[in-house]
Amino acid sequence: MQQTSEYFALRAALEWQVELGVDEVISEAAINRFDFPAATPKIKIGQGSNIAPVDTIPDVVPKQLAGDISALLAQKCTDLNALRDAINLFDLCALKKGARNTVFADGHAQARVMILCEPPNRAEDSAARPLVGDAGKLLDKMFQAIGLAREIDGADGLYVAPILPWCPPQSREPNLEEVEMMLPFVQRHVELMDPEVIILMGNAPCNAVLGKSGVTRLRGKWDQAYDKPVLPMLHPRALLRDPLRKRDAWADLLALKDKLS
Repeated sequence: MQQTSEYFALRAALEWQVELGVDEVISEAAINRFDFPAATPKIKIGQGSNIAPVDTIPDVVPKQLAGDISALLAQKCTDLNALRDAINLFDLCALKKGARNTVFADGHAQARVMILCEPPNRAEDSAARPLVGDAGKLLDKMFQAIGLAREIDGADGLYVAPILPWCPPQSREPNLEEVEMMLPFVQRHVELMDPEVIILMGNAPCNAVLGKSGVTRLRGKWDQAYDKPVLPMLHPRALLRDPLRKRDAWADLLALKDKLS
């Protein structure tokens, strides 16, 4: 009698589950999900990357730790290709979600001069290349006047990298949190590139590298960062807005030429 009642109880329970839409049984016993600790999600480094996987980083990271994680990834990079991979796969910066491309750098790694410029605008984001359009043409003319160019191989080349690889919304100024998160990549970029001179072109690079604001006040004055001589300069976009400042830019270019010689 007891077996019969148990049979009908189980049959009723099964019919009830079928009515609810259950069409497959994956276990003979019920599973209490609260009994199992949640697995820590991981950041996945793609198989095409030439940097080692990082399997200990949770997918949800407190903002104050993001800079430590970027520093960990940056130090694992032994060449510029690895650094490009690491930046392209770094998902903790919200700017990446709104950008079309990662803008890493342009020019030649053997160049004596490395330019750290403003974050990319929309045109540069679309081209995946820093300093394009009218601003890029002006930059090329400026440095060609002292014998340097992005198209030249070797020491007389020019290497340009944005201080942040992704375009901020409406091309706004990057905030402190974004800069601090990505700064370890910038430092590693300089270490791997190992230029003789760094040009800080615009307010954002001066803020990030020197901790100083006001490029119009800082320009033309040599400073030191990453054990390199550093020269702040006006960005070509600023020169296009105010052509009278081209005289200042020419004075800075002559100071750079003198430094290199």
